[in-house]
Amino acid sequence: MRLLFLIFVSYILFPGFAEAQDKHFTQFYASPLTLNPALTGSSNGKYRAGLIYRSQWKGVLDNPFKTYAGSIDLKFRVLPKNPNKDYVGAGILFYSDKVAGIDFSNTQMALSGAYHKSLDPRDRQYLSVGIQLGLTQRNVNISKLTFQDQYNGLNGYTLASSEELPENNFGYPDLSVGINYTSAIGKNSRYFVGGALHHALSPKITFYRSGDVIGNARLYRKYSGQFSADLYLGNDISILPRFLFALQGPHMEINAGSNIKFKFNSYSPTSFHVGAWARPVRDEQSNIFLDAVVLMAGIEINNLVMGLSYDANISDLTTYRQGQNAFELSLVFIGEYENDEVMCPKF
Repeated sequence: MRLLFLIFVSYILFPGFAEAQDKHFTQFYASPLTLNPALTGSSNGKYRAGLIYRSQWKGVLDNPFKTYAGSIDLKFRVLPKNPNKDYVGAGILFYSDKVAGIDFSNTQMALSGAYHKSLDPRDRQYLSVGIQLGLTQRNVNISKLTFQDQYNGLNGYTLASSEELPENNFGYPDLSVGINYTSAIGKNSRYFVGGALHHALSPKITFYRSGDVIGNARLYRKYSGQFSADLYLGNDISILPRFLFALQGPHMEINAGSNIKFKFNSYSPTSFHVGAWARPVRDEQSNIFLDAVVLMAGIEINNLVMGLSYDANISDLTTYRQGQNAFELSLVFIGEYENDEVMCPKF
């Protein structure tokens, strides 16, 4: 039973052992502060508030994995009398990931900052750099665990256990940095390209002390690259291609696809999004396979953006992966809307 406990803890703690090694959202642009620190303050408003919720493996678990994130970021003009519109962004992020069964939770609070430098007199190009400092807390409810020596031989695990278990919580600092470039294309189109380094400190992520069985386990650094565009096709229709590449230890993940945006009419503040994309991955055995296809729908009403997505696991027909699908809901509000600039894509 101790071995089973170590395996389960390793599944949670080791990026190289677990199949889903780090936080991620399907609607990654709906959670910009978890995607890239350089996107802090990169909205077409003076402030932005967002919430995103993810439920995973409901078909397998009575209490599925649940992930939440909430953020607020603001944008400030640098030297208002300067003809170039440079901005500073500042934000705060809250993130929580919960695993049922033993009440494992991974919670983070982080502060983000970014500088958005205008590269031309018309403010049609921006180069952004950002940094994020966080503190992460991990907890597990050891009282939910049972071991072989607790079995009373009749009807349950009621005896005391002689297992020597570690403390049930620990914390560690975290550091991420990023860069992003934005450029307008013609009058109504633009593209975005960026990259980020997450967990730059490669912190220790174990409940055990150094020198114990897994006391020196560290979180792999994660390298990610993003590309997206907002291409206006005319007749109030735009196409929004999306691409995300992430590499962490032996694992690799790609999200690629596109949304289509339909504006109700040229004078309406309401738009509708539909989209689909695919997610190929590489696991710790270097196997590359198509993990899931994603369907997404969203609506913009004035300053409010709402998104809904569903991850359909391609290998769901296999015995050990049945029901490993995911549902995701996002909500973003942009305050004091400024229509002359768009520094970050939606969804």
